[in-house]
Amino acid sequence: MQAPDSGRAMTVSIVIPVYNEVTTLPVLLGMVLARPETTEIILVDDASTDGSGDYLRTLAGDPRIRVLFHAQNQGKGAALRTGFAAAACDIVLIQDADLEYDPEDYPVLLQPILAGKADVVYGSRFLGGPHRVLYFWHSVANRMLTLLSNMLNDINLSDMEVCYKVFRRDVLQKIRIQSDRFGVEPELTAKVARLRARIYEVPVSYYGRTYEEGKKIGWRDGLAALWWIVRFGVFDRG
Repeated sequence: MQAPDSGRAMTVSIVIPVYNEVTTLPVLLGMVLARPETTEIILVDDASTDGSGDYLRTLAGDPRIRVLFHAQNQGKGAALRTGFAAAACDIVLIQDADLEYDPEDYPVLLQPILAGKADVVYGSRFLGGPHRVLYFWHSVANRMLTLLSNMLNDINLSDMEVCYKVFRRDVLQKIRIQSDRFGVEPELTAKVARLRARIYEVPVSYYGRTYEEGKKIGWRDGLAALWWIVRFGVFDRG
């Protein structure tokens, strides 16, 4: 992958927050390692209690993998903050550990940055990619949260809450993440909008889980997201 106008190959850090995903981690890691776009993988275990941490400790020795551990559970935002600080590559891509998102989408996610057209790329589950049919009200909530975020940040995303967000690292280094939990999604969105970063959106596939299959985010997180959207869109402009 060449950097535009430089002839230098661009490198990609994949940051994976982990909390109680021991059943999906081995498969997901195999998929990420198989991608030619992957330069380094940074896994942040957020004090898992299901054996995920023990599994991650077995990965020592692979030069492309770096594992970091939180002593106490802090949330996805805190895990991303830790992972972003450790990322050393030109581009940083967020990957969840639960197999809801497919690393086969990396080429389409990276292309706008590699072409020199974008600073930030969002995937979208609502732009025509294949997706599992699941909860109606989750879809409604996602669209309403995205609408409110768009209104306050003057942008026109279709899927603010999507996992797949990709950043040029020099842009990401200008952002100080304050949210510890799922508020990180609206916070990142507000802050890249405020930076006037060039944001692109591309369709991605989505293989959502049911709660019986391990889905974690719930209605309380949706209510909390309302506060984070308003906080970072109106009150906290730092």
